[in-house]
Amino acid sequence: MITAQDLTKRYGDRTVVTDLSFTVRSGTVTGFLGPNGAGKSTTMRMILGLDAPTRGRATVGDRSYAAHPAPLTEVGALLEARSVHPGRTAHHHLRALALTHGIPKSRVEHVLGLTGLTEAADRRVKGFSLGMGQRLGIAAALLGDPATVILDEPVNGLDPEGVLWIRNLLKSLAAEGRTVLVSSHLMSEMALTADHLVIIGRGRLLADTTVTDFVRHSGAGTVKVVTPDAADLVRHLTAPGVTVTTADAPGHLTVHGTDAEHIGRTAAAHGIPLFELTPNTASLEEAFMDLTHDAVEYPAALEGAAA
Repeated sequence: MITAQDLTKRYGDRTVVTDLSFTVRSGTVTGFLGPNGAGKSTTMRMILGLDAPTRGRATVGDRSYAAHPAPLTEVGALLEARSVHPGRTAHHHLRALALTHGIPKSRVEHVLGLTGLTEAADRRVKGFSLGMGQRLGIAAALLGDPATVILDEPVNGLDPEGVLWIRNLLKSLAAEGRTVLVSSHLMSEMALTADHLVIIGRGRLLADTTVTDFVRHSGAGTVKVVTPDAADLVRHLTAPGVTVTTADAPGHLTVHGTDAEHIGRTAAAHGIPLFELTPNTASLEEAFMDLTHDAVEYPAALEGAAA
């Protein structure tokens, strides 16, 4: 289990993370999400003892990362896959890491096979593609057979087969009871992989919930309504935060900002017949964008971009 308690990190007069608290439980894949500049990397570095918090505490298991006598066997992490001496082979890189913890050579061979690098084990890392570098970084994270795995953008550079492989790997690690924290900008992949979400923006916690509940309760979903009394229904639905758009077909409405139950009860209360009432649940990407639109540090201006 990973626990962050009131984590705060300042660099000079700039506060990157503010009073951030959350728990990553074992047996689940937890997606760690947020826009660029949200503080995700800084938070992971504080968990791993690479950055000291200005205030607060982060623990893995029941102690800080630095307090673990053999950290590779407790926590496996991938923050930067290419932080490897380019002149080393994949095998030598992993073997050097293994020797620091008394990890047997057989485990090196195992993780090379697990990550699909057996045939490339004697090649120098400088010749590796981005995807192969990612696989080597994941092999290093798994080298100590750790109970906790922390990965930052693990599918970066992987081909479709590799993306499917890492998805299944993360799920299998969680199924074994391990704690898995993974950061990614690929919402479609997180929707297929994660069980739980921790979402931050501008260094503050925005959501700590299951994927299912986050999408279900998002304000990004819409409801399709078909009624012969569209104008009357729109008048009764008018409220702050509720928008209604009409389609080309008469009586076809799309309602944003309220749910199907409220629309149905409103229609019934005013004797308005409904021919269709269909919720369109938001995707994880839509729900994420709806939650974080005010927390984007560098919003892009698309209008007139091609001018």
